Amino acid sequence: MPIRYTRDHEWIRLEGDVATVGVSDYAQAQLGDVVFVELPEVGKLLAKGAEAAVIESVKAASEIFAPVAGEVIEVNGALADEPGTVNADPEGEGWFLRLRVTNPTEVEALMTIDSYQEFLRTI
Repeated sequence: MPIRYTRDHEWIRLEGDVATVGVSDYAQAQLGDVVFVELPEVGKLLAKGAEAAVIESVKAASEIFAPVAGEVIEVNGALADEPGTVNADPEGEGWFLRLRVTNPTEVEALMTIDSYQEFLRTI
């Protein structure tokens, strides 16, 4: 499945019942240089819209919300040493966490790349 987006600028890529989650290129550009990422514990259950992580930049600290409900099965530990990866490759190596998705139909309700780009034009 291609990447989907939220109105809070998270992205999600679903493969089977596992979703990889991060922030969009737009979000990292708005934040500026990322200096710290606080990731959830593996095994944590997240409701859709719940705080999943915290990202701190030179400008601000922001919450990252779970785009769908699920259980955290992996976090990107490399971000502890290299938080700038979020700026360099936000929709690739700068991912935050992987969830075992509770309800895959929640992903289908999120924006496609085209609808997300249209949404960005309204901001």
